[in-house]
Amino acid sequence: MSHQLEIVATVCFALAVLHTFSVKPLQHLARQFPEGSVGENFFHLLGEVEVVFGLWSFAFLAIMSVVDHFHAPVEYLESLNFTEPAFVFVIMSICSTKPILETAGKIIRTISYLIPVHPSVAFYASCLIVGPLLGSFVTEPAAMTVTALILLDHFYRHNISTKLKYATIGLLFVNVSIGGTLTHFAAPPVLMVAGKFGWDLPFMLTHFGWKALIAVVLNALIVTYRFRNELKEIKLALKQEDQVHNPIWANVVHLFPLAAVVMFSHHMVVFVGFFMFFLGMAQVMKEYHGKLSLREPLLVAFFLGGLVIIGTPQRWWLEPVLRSLNDLTLYSGAAALTAITDNAALTYLGSQVPDLSELSKYALVAGSVVGGGLTVIANAPNPAGYGILNRSFGPEGISAKSLALSATIPTLIAYVAFWFL
Repeated sequence: MSHQLEIVATVCFALAVLHTFSVKPLQHLARQFPEGSVGENFFHLLGEVEVVFGLWSFAFLAIMSVVDHFHAPVEYLESLNFTEPAFVFVIMSICSTKPILETAGKIIRTISYLIPVHPSVAFYASCLIVGPLLGSFVTEPAAMTVTALILLDHFYRHNISTKLKYATIGLLFVNVSIGGTLTHFAAPPVLMVAGKFGWDLPFMLTHFGWKALIAVVLNALIVTYRFRNELKEIKLALKQEDQVHNPIWANVVHLFPLAAVVMFSHHMVVFVGFFMFFLGMAQVMKEYHGKLSLREPLLVAFFLGGLVIIGTPQRWWLEPVLRSLNDLTLYSGAAALTAITDNAALTYLGSQVPDLSELSKYALVAGSVVGGGLTVIANAPNPAGYGILNRSFGPEGISAKSLALSATIPTLIAYVAFWFL
């Protein structure tokens, strides 16, 4: 690729980052048009965080076809590897189904019964410890979805204080971002680089997992203790809602294609084949399966695919920048930069730099996951949690400033845990 096109790709990437800051005004603009109109749908599309990088990657490919030649975009796309975006789409589609979400919810409720404190306090702590950690197995987006739905049903609908609302969502975003690092296939910023860096399950557990566990538990306990009196006033009907609607065998059967997809996560031809099998099984077991949700998985995969397209040519400027930073500066910088761009984008860009030291690789990824709760755009699963809980914050929705402030202390605790432990 010519340096001219590399500069074009960098401009498109910068515009995509700026676009992410405009999603809220665009969504507000969409509401000014009649419901279902072309104007509403158009501006609502532009206001989807996950769509941004995909749209600007199309712009880049269009410019490439003019600057170079008509078939240049096709040749460029064929030179790229889209295994990670495809894997995210497949595993999110499987994990967003009723059997997987139901199983995750059952685990959270069961563990809450084992905590010897007030039921509401125990259930709150269990949600914000177990839920995020499940992200290491059912993927972070699925963990965000099930945890946010449980929090909405059991806490946000009880007219809890605004302080507790923000403390909860800030904690949720931070804990989900770091809670998916026990494995190499669940957190988008890890998934995007694990294959290239040669990171496997033992590596993640020994370098990230135990630190994530400490930070997740400590963060949850601090917030739970701070609001313990308010939480005790909430009366939960856990026993009435703690009913598994599917028979156990039906939920267990759905775990097999999930395990197969994870096992062959680096082989697109194989895991797509298992996904085809899963779709057939879902049709046969329709009564236990529930509605197949493809919208969110498609959006996240579209985002990651766009990131691969316009992220790959960024090496020309990123390599000298990363090489000029020491490891602690890189770690701190990654944590800060994640707030203004998705952490998967940051780690993918860093992976384009050859011959990074092992400590630099760790600093890049660790910093990216640590800062993943500061904003809605910092981590790919955050928009899912935002969409579920946003209406609970009144007509104006979630304040970006209040979200960042509520996530600051959990982020600092994670920052210390991942670097100094």
